Amino acid sequence: MQTPRILPCGDSALTVEFGSTIDPDINGMVLALDDIVRAHAPAGLVETVPTYRSLTIQFDPAATDYDALLRLLTAETKDLAPRNAVGRRWRVPVVYGGEYGSDLEEVAEIHGLTPAQVVDIHASAVYRIYMIGFLPGFTYLGGLDKRIATSRRLHPRAKIPAGTIMIGGEQAGIAPMDMPSGWHNLGLTPVRPYVPERDPVFLFAAGDEIVFEPVDASRWEAMEKAVMAGEPVAEEVRP
Repeated sequence: MQTPRILPCGDSALTVEFGSTIDPDINGMVLALDDIVRAHAPAGLVETVPTYRSLTIQFDPAATDYDALLRLLTAETKDLAPRNAVGRRWRVPVVYGGEYGSDLEEVAEIHGLTPAQVVDIHASAVYRIYMIGFLPGFTYLGGLDKRIATSRRLHPRAKIPAGTIMIGGEQAGIAPMDMPSGWHNLGLTPVRPYVPERDPVFLFAAGDEIVFEPVDASRWEAMEKAVMAGEPVAEEVRP
């Protein structure tokens, strides 16, 4: 593990970089430092932003002692251990293929597999949420089986529907809303990671895990009605 780098981001933020790869230990250190900063929040702390490999700390420069914050980060990252505790595990229902997953057959063809094999491989993995970002609630997932890792589309789509289950390179994701995307669409879930009027607004968090459950299209209408009624639909299978 390389020595963390603490980098200024203008006059109101610092970024701590722990590495340059998608790695659970690196991400665990990011989340461990996030816990520390939140628990010992300096005056003027505005927000912390954890990513795959770094943590950005945004602060009010008029209220924050920059040097004290820098000393805190330097001391806390010296012998920092990854956060060992795993977050919640969620079971997310997915209707794969057809009108729900327009790229399933293409992905299968690219890898010399059948659509059913792609579904089995995709749904057999346990995915780690490494970060939330790009759009509110967008879940960046690690853990995609290399057998179905697929380069992004040459021609991105201007709009895909909320709940799209997608893969891009060695990453997987869930679209929190209608959005543009160059990733490949395998299926659709009624689950909404982000709903501004809901409590909690964000269903998932960095450090949580997700498993996908293939379900028949005949269940779609009932699941969608449940979501509209305020139910999360995603089942929390481990606290």
